Amino acid sequence: MANESRERPIRVAIVGGGCAGVTAAYELTRPELEGRYEVTVYQLGWRLGGKGASGRGPADRIEEHGLHLWMGWYENAFRVMRECYEELGRDPATCPIATWTDAFKPDPFCGVMDLTPDGRWVPWTATYPLTEGMPGDPTGPDQKWTMRDYVVRALTLVRVTLEAVELKENPGDRDRVEWGADERGRPGWVKSPEAALQRLLRLVRAGELATLTTLIEAFGILEAAMRSLPIFSENLVLKILEAVSIASSEQLAMRVRTDDELRRLWEVVDITMAAVRGIFRFGLLTDPRGFDAIDEYDCREWLRLNGASDRSVDGAFLRAMYDLVFAYEDGDVNRPRIAAGQAMRCAVRAFLTYRGAIFWKMQAGMGDIVFAPFYEALKRRGVRFEFFHNLENVQVRGLASSAEGDRPYVHALEFDVQAALESGDEYHPLVDVHGLPSWPAEPDWKQLENGEQLQTAGVDFESFWNPTRSATKVLHVQEDFDFVVLAVGLGAIEHVCSEIVALDPRWQRMVDHVKTVPTQAAQVWLDSSMRDLGWDAPSINMCGFVEPFDTWADMTHLIPAESFPREPKSLAYFCSVLREPPTEQDHADPDYPARRHAEVKRNTVQFLNRDVGHMWPKAVRSGGFRWELLVDEKGRGGEGSCDESRIDTQFWTANVNPTDRYALSLPGTTRYRISPLDDAFDNLTVCGDWTSCGFNAGCVEAAVISGRLAAHAISLSPSLEEIVGFDHP
Repeated sequence: MANESRERPIRVAIVGGGCAGVTAAYELTRPELEGRYEVTVYQLGWRLGGKGASGRGPADRIEEHGLHLWMGWYENAFRVMRECYEELGRDPATCPIATWTDAFKPDPFCGVMDLTPDGRWVPWTATYPLTEGMPGDPTGPDQKWTMRDYVVRALTLVRVTLEAVELKENPGDRDRVEWGADERGRPGWVKSPEAALQRLLRLVRAGELATLTTLIEAFGILEAAMRSLPIFSENLVLKILEAVSIASSEQLAMRVRTDDELRRLWEVVDITMAAVRGIFRFGLLTDPRGFDAIDEYDCREWLRLNGASDRSVDGAFLRAMYDLVFAYEDGDVNRPRIAAGQAMRCAVRAFLTYRGAIFWKMQAGMGDIVFAPFYEALKRRGVRFEFFHNLENVQVRGLASSAEGDRPYVHALEFDVQAALESGDEYHPLVDVHGLPSWPAEPDWKQLENGEQLQTAGVDFESFWNPTRSATKVLHVQEDFDFVVLAVGLGAIEHVCSEIVALDPRWQRMVDHVKTVPTQAAQVWLDSSMRDLGWDAPSINMCGFVEPFDTWADMTHLIPAESFPREPKSLAYFCSVLREPPTEQDHADPDYPARRHAEVKRNTVQFLNRDVGHMWPKAVRSGGFRWELLVDEKGRGGEGSCDESRIDTQFWTANVNPTDRYALSLPGTTRYRISPLDDAFDNLTVCGDWTSCGFNAGCVEAAVISGRLAAHAISLSPSLEEIVGFDHP
């Protein structure tokens, strides 16, 4: 698909302005490409962002599609974002978020809600250690992402966990010297892994792995053995792993009966060891497919096959991982399913490869922190943005009648133009909030023809069910574009690519097998601090709770970026999967989005009345939630009505638009994803977190990887080696 040299610039039409689309635009307009590509972004409605779009509502409140956190392993996303901020060169004297370190702050404290054996919901929290480097730093030769390195890091995690247990029981043993330590105090396995493994074999055969001390030594030896493979037989290491796993389980099982903290650590060790055993049993160390080789299994199923206990598989740690990626088929929380390989890839990247902090929190809305800077940088580079363009159809030619060796191609793009501009020039989308360029939660009606009437009618330009249009537009190949980057959400593919889906079996299989689900989110501004509500821990991000909202985060740090006349004292975000309606016909009903929106409102009321007291005990009384705590856009809390009607002053959303739906990684489905590098069409590439991009789950990093791959498919830039974590055969 890479272009040939031409006199005029190559015209690229990018449809969709989410993370993947803007990344592709950013890569194709790098200065080193010397203006070779002329890029136009066609965007539904008035703002960029896709599932990551945010807007400024009443009192400049930040209103998101959900909870958006960046993780410390998002190497590609941070690299591109850091370059964008550097390129903009914002003046810190006039812009409160001028640099990427202003925009993102490390957030090492997180947790899950643990359902204890006696039926109580209890926070299980941890402060993850800060690591060397920053996400997006250049990668060095010691930053390995091989299967063997994952195993070594997992064994290290188990060893460190056991050391923490031993230190808790024997605090005086902090300076204990390991077996065979040399003059520098290094354990014997560092100096001679061969001799150490022989010692471990003797310990196993003699049944001497009966203390935490010998177990810790055993795991250290296994780390060395993994680094030394193929000196050692995989079968031999697996045999030793089995013995060590049994011994560690027995050691921890004796301690967990009355100690919830140890029970949780045991669950982590049990899951980790099952995963390591599975890597050996399924031959993943040498299988060129890596984790993809086990994607036919559900994660829980695969862990059980490799000896994980029901207690740990059903525990808080694993439940939180399913929550994090909305891994519930048809949005049904009774049907948790995620491909085992992708789940393992999620876990090892998240816990074993992060740099700086495990999480990073944005210091304003995602629209403000990510998409406004991208928009400004791309505008400077000459990228055109055509807002209010709703893609209706991708016309293709040559699928049924192409000559031998020819490939089908995109002939035309058909759009509904949703609104005409009053000026006839271009739409100016950003607003200034305390010096920070931001996206409003509604379009600037004054810039639109008949804007006042459209506003009065309550037109929602981002709604799939919105029939409003002022004109139609058809773009033709060679006249208006040379290449197309299709960066819409997966849920929209069957609607806008019906010709391709009908004629290309691979696209039909993707639509049939790679499923999406709607999600829901709510935000509440409160007149009491988290501590006054009964939350005694620091600000936190938490998964694994009860439905309807299994995930929440304390986002109080955002309040100063808003404009309340009297500031609320705390702010919380909630999100979760949203169950599919009973029948497909429900989706076709024009009232469908309003019904789902009302459903999320009811879910929010129910959650606050019934469930939030497990986390905020002082936010409830005998009759339910203390509704006077909610703060409206005028900064008023405890005034006026103090019943459930106060929920109307808050924000909630049902993400049911096809482009807003979350792409699942169900077992057996990842092989049906289409890659941005796929060259079946002569002038078309796709990108989004739903594509086959090396990380097949919905997140910012997957979208950015996919956007970079789409740019490579057109321009051969960036090189595949530059795309961190993309495992190219």
